[in-house]
Amino acid sequence: MKVLLTGAAGFIGYHTARRLLERGDEVVGLDNLNDYYDPGLKLARLDRLGGEGAFRFVRADLADREAVRGLFRSEGFGRVVHLGAQAGVRYSIQNPHAYADSNLTGFLNILEGCRHAGVEHCVFASSSSVYGANTRMPFRVGDTVDHPLSLYAATKKANELMAHTYAHLYRVPMTGLRFFTVYGPWGRPDMAYFMFTRKILAGEPIEVFNHGKLSRDFTYIDDIVEGVVRTLDLAAAPNPAWRADAPDPATSEAPYRLYNIGNNTPVDLMAFIGAVERATGREAKKVLMPMQPGDVTATYADVSALETAVGFKPSTPLDEGIGRFVAWFRDYYKV
Repeated sequence: MKVLLTGAAGFIGYHTARRLLERGDEVVGLDNLNDYYDPGLKLARLDRLGGEGAFRFVRADLADREAVRGLFRSEGFGRVVHLGAQAGVRYSIQNPHAYADSNLTGFLNILEGCRHAGVEHCVFASSSSVYGANTRMPFRVGDTVDHPLSLYAATKKANELMAHTYAHLYRVPMTGLRFFTVYGPWGRPDMAYFMFTRKILAGEPIEVFNHGKLSRDFTYIDDIVEGVVRTLDLAAAPNPAWRADAPDPATSEAPYRLYNIGNNTPVDLMAFIGAVERATGREAKKVLMPMQPGDVTATYADVSALETAVGFKPSTPLDEGIGRFVAWFRDYYKV
C-alpha cells in the first residue's frame, strides 16, 4: 500500500520506513530536517533510505498547511504513519512555540489531510509522557492522564483528543501509540543513552539526574517498529462495549484506539548505566544531579491491550539492545 510517513528522517521514522519498504509498501517520507539535533544524522538516515526504489522524500514542514494539503491531494495515500513532531521534554521548557507549531498545528494539518483524502487508517505517535504525575504502576491505557508535567506531554495528550474528535466526526480510523523511552542504532543524540555512550567513550563525566533514583521502561527500536506496523495493519474500530456513563479513555464508540508500546520491564537508571558500561568496556565517571524540571521518576508500560489486539509485546533484553546501539555508535562515529 501507499503510506505517508511523517518524521521520516527521524529515529523511529527511519526504522519504520525501512520495515515498510522491506515488506513491499510504497513510502512517501516527509520531514523538515530541522536543527533540533544534528541534521547530518538525519541526512545519513535518508541516504540509506534513498537506495530503496519505493521510497520518495518530501521536505516540508508539518505546519505548512498548503504543502501538507497538496501532498494529500496529489498522492492518494491509503494509510498514514504520523511520527513527525517536535520531540524533547526539556526543550519544550526553552522553546514552547516550536511544540505548538509542530505538534498541534502540524497534527491538525495531518488530520485534515486524512479527512479529505479518505485515508483508511492513521497511526500516530503519542508518548509515555502523557502519564505525567500518575504514580500507579504499570501505566495502563485506560488510566486518566490529565496531569502532564511538560508542554511536550500536554501536546501529546492534545493529539490524542484531536484524533478522537476526527474519528468521531468523520469516522477516520485513528490509533495512538504511547512510546516508552525508545533506544537503539541511529538513535537521537539528545537521549540519555546516546549522551552516556558518547561521554563514556570520550572519558568525560556523565550527569546522573535525581541522584540516579529514576527508572524507565527502555524499549528497543525493533520492538517499537513491530508494534507500529502491526497496528497500522489493524485499522481502529469502534468498541461495541464502550459506555458513555463509564467511558474507557483507550477506546470509543468511534474508530479509535490507544496502546502502550513499552518493554514492560522498568530498569533503574544506575542499572541502565551499567549496561552501557558493559557494552563500552569502560566505567562511567558519574556526577549526581538533582531532578530536572518536567521529568518523572518512573515509567512502566502495561502492554496487555497491544498484545490482545495484535499478538505482540516488546521483549528485547536491555543488554542485547544496548550492545547493538554501542556497536552502531562505534562504527558510525569511528570511535
